[in-house]
Amino acid sequence: MSPDLASERRARIGILISGRGSNMVALADAVRDERIPNAEIAIVISDQPNAAGLAKAAERGIETLVIERGVRRRAEHDREIVAALSAKNVDLVCLAGYLRILSPEFVAAYRGRILNIHPSLLPAFPGLEAQRQALEYGVRMSGCTVHLVDETLDGGPVIAQRTVPIRETDTVESLSARILAEEHKLYPEAVSAVLAQVAIKA
Repeated sequence: MSPDLASERRARIGILISGRGSNMVALADAVRDERIPNAEIAIVISDQPNAAGLAKAAERGIETLVIERGVRRRAEHDREIVAALSAKNVDLVCLAGYLRILSPEFVAAYRGRILNIHPSLLPAFPGLEAQRQALEYGVRMSGCTVHLVDETLDGGPVIAQRTVPIRETDTVESLSARILAEEHKLYPEAVSAVLAQVAIKA
């Protein structure tokens, strides 16, 4: 075995959540099934102590941590999260329904190694309630996007997208459900593709 191969290790993924954690579950299950090969979920961190995703992570044997913002400034809160990720030797950070905008300091700490999934075909309909935006605008196609996170709102480079046709009978709820089903497929594929391009060293 060459020294380079001997120094390789499993990629360590840190996931940030704020709520139900369905995309976190999709990633965790993909890691378990080796659809994201040679990787492990190192930690799931939530800013909300009652996030349903925490229990789902624990059920899968994944370490969890709650880091509430409270009255702290965003940068101070983010520094604690970055420290926790660093302590776990995290290689790639995945936002999965994490409802806070990251500080520039956080982005700088993991630049090029933070992914987010958004329920629209970016650059269309960034920000909150993207599905409602799409319906109100009257587009015929929506979908989801995995992108690298930078200092802009949902504006980092696009990694992958899936399209979802909009039906005349769609509501925000029905469109959201169909997009979410595609998110659960797209995110693991995108993470696998990104990790395949990154040499993980011990």
